[in-house]
Amino acid sequence: MTQKKEKSAYAKAGVDIDEMMGALSAVKRMVKRTASPAVLSDVGSFGGLFRSPGKGSVLVASTDGVGTKLKVALMAKKHNTVGQDLVNHCVNDILVQGAVPLFFMDYVGTAKLKGPVFRDIVAGLCKACRENGCALLGGETAEMPGLYPQGEYDLVGTIVGAVKRKELVTGSSIRPGDVIIGLASNGLHTNGYSLARNVIFGKAKLKVNDKLPGTSRKVSDILLAVHRSYLKPVRKVMVSVRVQGMAHITGGGLYDNVPRILPPNTCAVIDPNSWKVPAVFDFIGEKGKVSRDEMYRVFNMGIGFTLILRKRDAANALQILKKSRVKATLIGEIRKGRKEVVLLG
Repeated sequence: MTQKKEKSAYAKAGVDIDEMMGALSAVKRMVKRTASPAVLSDVGSFGGLFRSPGKGSVLVASTDGVGTKLKVALMAKKHNTVGQDLVNHCVNDILVQGAVPLFFMDYVGTAKLKGPVFRDIVAGLCKACRENGCALLGGETAEMPGLYPQGEYDLVGTIVGAVKRKELVTGSSIRPGDVIIGLASNGLHTNGYSLARNVIFGKAKLKVNDKLPGTSRKVSDILLAVHRSYLKPVRKVMVSVRVQGMAHITGGGLYDNVPRILPPNTCAVIDPNSWKVPAVFDFIGEKGKVSRDEMYRVFNMGIGFTLILRKRDAANALQILKKSRVKATLIGEIRKGRKEVVLLG
């Protein structure tokens, strides 16, 4: 008869080191599959080592989190997409400056680590890292009972990429007459979930497995649609066309993100009728009685990324994006004015 191992005092307090180490061991193989020849350290090292990209390159770094989209993942008991959300969000953030990702590092904080949930999270991180050509270099997993609610977790990460100094995109060359191309989003991506949950689950009293009114899709499928990576299609455009500026449409929507790349004395005039807004945004706006201005400040409204380029290059860029199976359209232009977005209509 096998004697049952007694829990340690730490485990009784809520942190089981043996379970955590077992979970980490289980995902090492997945993480190793994201490595490239530039990775110089093994999984589990105190610090990740990565070969420098070389002279003439600029390192670009960004940190972000998945936010309250995690609440929806917990409600739906689906955790294999949130890692993809995190990596793709960070990839897009550094892509704005022309950088390609080198490596990624994650942080998972939780009250109590659950092995299957942790493996699903890391599987998503690894999938997105492989698709974006970056290594999952390492990270941190912390059990902190009393800080996080039982059963919940937080997921954040840091990405480091590189761009040749002469290819750095700053927006400084943007000028009146340039045009704005909008690339379609997959849905909410990773922003606005506090408001979306308040309307969909609070005011509308829908459940995750209900169909969203006006659509044939479940609420969970719509809200957990993976944050899209624009790396591959945008890089194809950049090979053929000089891109003057880019914006990742995240928290703050078009109103707050596009002006971040505008030079002084220019404004972006955007026609919201130039693309079809996904049904989920219409539902949130109508059911929640949210004004148009607030909707465009909280959500991406169907545009996840924008490119600003010379008018003569627009047709070529749109053709490249079409071949890459990215829905894209001309949504506006740059004019003289103060640094802001003006929505027509």
